[in-house]
Amino acid sequence: MIVLKAVIVEDSRLARNELKELIKTHPEIELLGEAKNVDEGYELINETKPDLLFLDINMPEKDGFELLEMLDEVPITIFTTAFDEYAIKSFEYNAFDYLLKPINQKRFSKSIEKVIENATSNHTQEPQKEDVLHLDKQIFIKDGEKCWLVKVQDISLFEIVGNYTRVFFKGNKPLIYKSLAQIEEKLPSDVFFRANRQQIINIHHVKKVVSWFNGKLKIEMHSGEEIEISRRQSYLFKEQLSF
Repeated sequence: MIVLKAVIVEDSRLARNELKELIKTHPEIELLGEAKNVDEGYELINETKPDLLFLDINMPEKDGFELLEMLDEVPITIFTTAFDEYAIKSFEYNAFDYLLKPINQKRFSKSIEKVIENATSNHTQEPQKEDVLHLDKQIFIKDGEKCWLVKVQDISLFEIVGNYTRVFFKGNKPLIYKSLAQIEEKLPSDVFFRANRQQIINIHHVKKVVSWFNGKLKIEMHSGEEIEISRRQSYLFKEQLSF
């Protein structure tokens, strides 16, 4: 049986106690700890590295979305909320699920079943280094008023734009305030390749590779972008893919 480690980030003590009682009915979930605000939650998540996060959306000072923005890697997230408008909005954020307070036992169990099913399907993936993002893990991206929870495997391209990096996934191209070097450190090197000084590509999203000028290669992505690989990196790309 898979046991998922979970944390609760919720400002209401009553709501935290309610969630703890519900979790007790599911031996597949091991509760590692709880936090009453975003800053405590951030520390708890970084310390315990949970698989599952029960997250209140509407909290004082900082809300649940701000917590997700602070994290390098986001656990499976189930939003908890007392407000319908937040629940509806959570769909835009690609949350795994949401639960309306007060939480119904049957509805909670259904959500946990979905989590276990998802975890089981990903359980056979090869382990990676501690600091490297797993392909099935998700990251939180915020650009203006828009936010996304995106699986690493769905990102096709990273591209420098001034002091920002543009992230390409499923027709979206938001900007994040991180350097390409910072991002590259976290990416699995067998899937993400530094094409040139400005761009990193996901080789699983490559549609076509053609020879270009001066020993360079040109890449066409499934999403339509054309990427020119530098001459030095073209040699490494051929070597990596036995091209």
